[in-house]
Amino acid sequence: MYPHQTIFDMAINWDSQRIPVKASERKKGPYPYYGAQGIVDYVDDYIFDGFYILVAEDGENLRSQKENVATLASGKFWVNNHAHVISSKPHCNTKYIFYALSDIDFTSYITGSTIPKLSQASLGNIELPCPSLEVQDAIASILGSLDDKIDLNRRTNETLEAMARALFRDWFVDFGPTRAKMAGEASYLAPELWELFPDRLDDEGKPEEWETSTFDHCITILTGGTPKTSVPSYWNGNIPWFSVVDAPTESDVYVLDTTKKITQDGLNNSAASILPENTVIISARGTVGKLALTSGNMTMNQSCYGIRGSNGYGQYFILQALKNILNELKNNTHGSVFDTITRQTFSTISTTLPSLRLAQHYESMVSKYFERILVNCQESRTLSRLRDLLLPQLMSGEISIRDAEKMVEDVA
Repeated sequence: MYPHQTIFDMAINWDSQRIPVKASERKKGPYPYYGAQGIVDYVDDYIFDGFYILVAEDGENLRSQKENVATLASGKFWVNNHAHVISSKPHCNTKYIFYALSDIDFTSYITGSTIPKLSQASLGNIELPCPSLEVQDAIASILGSLDDKIDLNRRTNETLEAMARALFRDWFVDFGPTRAKMAGEASYLAPELWELFPDRLDDEGKPEEWETSTFDHCITILTGGTPKTSVPSYWNGNIPWFSVVDAPTESDVYVLDTTKKITQDGLNNSAASILPENTVIISARGTVGKLALTSGNMTMNQSCYGIRGSNGYGQYFILQALKNILNELKNNTHGSVFDTITRQTFSTISTTLPSLRLAQHYESMVSKYFERILVNCQESRTLSRLRDLLLPQLMSGEISIRDAEKMVEDVA
């Protein structure tokens, strides 16, 4: 058991340097503008330059703690007055304090019945384990190595997804190869691929012989359902049940797990059905336009659609095609209470469909990107679980530094 100190003893508070700026007065720029729950904008100037911890001063997340209350911020950035700004004193490690804050329940420190608030005094009185600086450095290094790998996976996935998106846009939106042929430019694709692109655009501005069709021509739409919540035997099973809260980030793409799961009885006694792996899910009611790929068999609620390619069009092609028409889908929603994408909405959106051979070439080329994205997502989930397992044990001294390092080495 390590001795404890308060945040007042372990860290310097920099709140007096915060400057809020109204959205209407901000000038766009390269520097992050932080609020209570991370970056809310980018501005043309900064007030901090270094390595700091930002701790939410107000907001519902203080009570629910669904997301981290503390955030690490480094480099040049701006902070409004909804986040406390602290950094370590000489006998402490800033990253260690961040991880220690990630392991506590803030409930007893917050005030306010309507809007939860963590005052500067309450923050300062929080007690944290305070081992020697050497131990703090080691703990921060162990947990930081896991987070660094998770962040590397995230950035790799962003790059891979951007590559798949850029290729789709060049081939099927901007018609780059056809335009290059018309301009007499040299081929930038393999000869067998280059030959598949038409030599000119037609009167509609699309490559000759490509089809203009409604989007529903190339997809099959699957619907979801919700088992009765009043029947306990329908819930807490092993069948993942997707709702919009389970949507991944755009770069991660794949949904690996869901907040709620249903039983086989729940599946059999509801409108829910099993979605095969690599089904594209789109949220269609309330929060519309969230996209995900299923990483395995799962089901979903009735506020979403499962989209499968038809007539030979593959799932990665369909995912990118959906992203290309997403704004149009959102602009064509219906509903007096909630924005809703209906099945008919897909039949109102026109799209250009290339030859099936080209679409299948695209599918083949980007499949390796998405396979790598899935592996990275699965690895990050494993690393995240290990970090969450080690965090309280390291803070309490329950596990030794060496044993923790060995566990990290085993999964590296």
